[in-house]
Amino acid sequence: MMFDSEGRPMRLLPWTGESGAPCYLSTDDPGSRMSRLADDVEADLLDSAQYVLGEARALLAETGVGTRELRFTGVRLAESLQDALRIAESRGYRLAPALLTPAEAEETTACVAAQGAGTSEA
Repeated sequence: MMFDSEGRPMRLLPWTGESGAPCYLSTDDPGSRMSRLADDVEADLLDSAQYVLGEARALLAETGVGTRELRFTGVRLAESLQDALRIAESRGYRLAPALLTPAEAEETTACVAAQGAGTSEA
């Protein structure tokens, strides 16, 4: 878990900045407008991943599926998995921040500082 300069927890958001760097929200209010927006986006991404998985399973059950269809499906599955992993990471930090070792916490902080991650205030 990361903290801002005022000691508030930093939430990993389910989207990235224009450069692909992770975005963080600096707030101690899980009910803030930005927190609720992040919750809604997470729910939408997980719903989308469930839909993509169902469609992929149906496509893979068909015979004679072309390379283009398989490639498209693989790309969508990879996108969905990436979204789900970001959500899992964010929720993991919020559920059990004490489980991070000091080295992991320091590594996470250094990584974000090196990437110049943006923060949003609620």
